[in-house]
Amino acid sequence: MEPDEVRDELPADLNAAGYVGPYRFPDNSRRRIPGVTYLAIALACLVLWLVRAGDDPVFVSRGMVLAAVLLGIAGIISITSGWRMRVDEKEALVVATRSVGFPVGHASAQQVWRGLRARPTWRVLCYSAEEPPRRRGFVLVDAVDGRMIEQFTEDNPEQEWDLGETPSQ
Repeated sequence: MEPDEVRDELPADLNAAGYVGPYRFPDNSRRRIPGVTYLAIALACLVLWLVRAGDDPVFVSRGMVLAAVLLGIAGIISITSGWRMRVDEKEALVVATRSVGFPVGHASAQQVWRGLRARPTWRVLCYSAEEPPRRRGFVLVDAVDGRMIEQFTEDNPEQEWDLGETPSQ
């Protein structure tokens, strides 16, 4: 395979490279679509097993029931973890700025999931506005209802690093 060949590619709505304008993070509620598909296939497997059970176990066996159960579980998990995100990364940065207790300079937000039902959460890292920043904070913001879940602030240990020197030999 040539190094120039594309092996894997992000879907267009997830690829922010070369995008001009405000980027809208995809909503987690899209998980409900495959969830409904899994449940429909599970139902079809179960109905097929009930209708054809005993005719020819080569084509329709107890494996259809197992497939129906597994697909049903996957469908329920997908549907119940399809939270509608009402808070975007900009709003999460505002919540984080209010939570840390110092003027924020640089900050970044990353969307992560927590818990068994994969509730979307913004993980925000922010630094104080001084140059170099003296404080830093880490804040978890719920992407569904916008509440601050947890926050941690500390003196920035990076300000003590001497980045201008090279190690002596």
